[in-house]
Amino acid sequence: MGTVDSRQLTDAHGQLIDSWLDQQWLEKGLSEHSLSNYRRDISQLAVWLQHQRASLLACERYQLLEFLAARHQQGLSARSVARQLSAVKSFYRWLKREGRIAEDPALLIERPKLGRPLPKTLSEADVEALLAAPDFSTPLGLRDRAMLEVLYATGLRVTELVTLTQSQINPRQGLIRVIGKGDKERLVPLGEEALHWL
Repeated sequence: MGTVDSRQLTDAHGQLIDSWLDQQWLEKGLSEHSLSNYRRDISQLAVWLQHQRASLLACERYQLLEFLAARHQQGLSARSVARQLSAVKSFYRWLKREGRIAEDPALLIERPKLGRPLPKTLSEADVEALLAAPDFSTPLGLRDRAMLEVLYATGLRVTELVTLTQSQINPRQGLIRVIGKGDKERLVPLGEEALHWL
């Protein structure tokens, strides 16, 4: 169901989608690319509904949920399903506003939860190159190396590191007292290498 042959659409569905897209262009000034994506998203729904012997104007909430589940089962990512749902919601808001439907079947459908991508990590060689980058013969180079060592050893946020004061560091115990988000305090072990550079 990646591409939709426009000949699969009934004339009524095709005209309805064209009217909606004209309104989107007028109201939001959407680009041809966005309009093309919207057309594809709603056309896919229309063709799916036609196969279910239903229509865009007589669509029920459970049918929209089944359609979105089918899209996900076909391998569409949660992000792509969420984008398609956004088009569907916009389409049904327009139909309701135009008085073409009495109830909006998409109104109570929530967007799928989108996980945040994992942060990229550095290789051991990258870390070693980063730690060796500062020029140790200058005071700024020594400071930068100490900061990098503390970041590497503790996993502090950058804002936590740059606001760190000497009174928060306990070299005897090898600990830093960190005030983090929400003014929460925690003790973080430093490690010998970071202590050496500090």
